[in-house]
Amino acid sequence: MKVEFLNLKKVNQRYEDELIRACSDVVKSGYFIDGEQVHAFEQEFAQFCGVRYCIGTGNGLDALSLVFRAWKEMGKLREGDEVIVPANTFIATVLAINANGLVPVMVEPDAATFNITAQTVVQAITTRTRVILPVHLYGQMAPMQELIELANAHNLLILEDSAQAHGAEIDAQPAGSWGHAAAFSFYPGKNLGALGDAGGVTTNDDELAALVSAMRNYGSSEKYHHQYAGVNSRLDEIQAAMLRVKLRYLKEETTQRRVIIERYLHTINNPLIKLPTAVIEEAHVWHLFVIQTEHRDALQSWLANHNIKTLIHYPIAIHKQPAFQHLKHLQLPVTEQLHKKILSLPLSAAMTSEEVDYVISCLNSFQP
Repeated sequence: MKVEFLNLKKVNQRYEDELIRACSDVVKSGYFIDGEQVHAFEQEFAQFCGVRYCIGTGNGLDALSLVFRAWKEMGKLREGDEVIVPANTFIATVLAINANGLVPVMVEPDAATFNITAQTVVQAITTRTRVILPVHLYGQMAPMQELIELANAHNLLILEDSAQAHGAEIDAQPAGSWGHAAAFSFYPGKNLGALGDAGGVTTNDDELAALVSAMRNYGSSEKYHHQYAGVNSRLDEIQAAMLRVKLRYLKEETTQRRVIIERYLHTINNPLIKLPTAVIEEAHVWHLFVIQTEHRDALQSWLANHNIKTLIHYPIAIHKQPAFQHLKHLQLPVTEQLHKKILSLPLSAAMTSEEVDYVISCLNSFQP
C-alpha cells in the first residue's frame, strides 16, 4: 500500500463538480478582481469566525504584514518596536515582522502543545514590546485567555497567526476572533485551502479593516485615489469562489479529521513515539498530526520504505536559518530539540480506513 502525506487531488475531487461550476460562474460573470465572489466569501468567513470583518489578501504572509502596516499607519506601532513570537513557527510569521521594520523577539513554546504560553511570554516583555503574536501551530489554539490577560496588563496588541487553525474554538469562540486582528492562510494544503495562494485578515476594528482593505489595493479605497503607499495583495475572484465551496464543508471535514485522530491517539502504542497533546478538544482542528521521537530520521526512513510519506514541520529553526544569521546567537533549547524530534504523519479527510490502519501498523512495528 502507498500512503501519500496529503493527496490534494483526492481532497478536492469530492467537490469537483461544485468547484468547476463555481469557476465557470466567475468566467461567465466577466468580473475577475474585487467582484461578487470575494465580497461574498469575506462576509461568509467573517461570520464563520464570529467577527465583523474579513479582508481577503493574496496570501497568508501578506495578511500578517498588512496588519502591521496598518497599525503603523494608525500610530500604534513604529519601527524598532518588538513583537513577541514563538521560536518554532513557520518563517512567514517572522518575515512579516521584519518587513515592517519591527523586531522579532523569539520565545520558547510549551514542549507538549507546541504553543507559547503567558509564562513564556511574560519573561520576554520589555519597554519596547508592542505586540504578542501567538501562532495556533498545527491546528491547536494557543491559550488565548491567559495571553489576553497578559496583553491587557501591559497594554499590548495581539495578532493571531491563525494560518493553521480554521474553525478551532475555545469556549465556542473561534480562532481569528480573540485578538485585535488575525491572519489566515488559505494555501492549498490548509484545512480550508484554495486552489492557489490566498489569505485573509479578520478583525472587529473598523479603522483597521478599512486600512487593510485600502493597503491591499495599492493604498486606495477609491479608484485612482491613493491615500497610502500600499501593495497589490488582493484575494483572487476565482480563489474566493473555490473557498466559498470548500467553506461549506469545513466543519464536516474537521469532524472526519478528528475521527482519524482518535484512532491515531488510541491505537499508536509504540513507546518510542510521543503523541501530540490536545488541551481542549474543540481548540484543535488537527491541521497536522505531529509526533515526537528520538529516532526521527530512522522512523521517517522506515515509513518511507513502507511507502508512507511523512514531512517535518519544520526541519530547521528560524534562528538557525541562513536568512537570519543575526539571530544565530540565541539559545532556544526547547525549540531546537523539537526540530530534531518532530515528524508529521499523513492526515486528511480523504484518507481511507485502510490507509489509517496501515500507518498505525507500521508505526507500532518500528524498531530502530
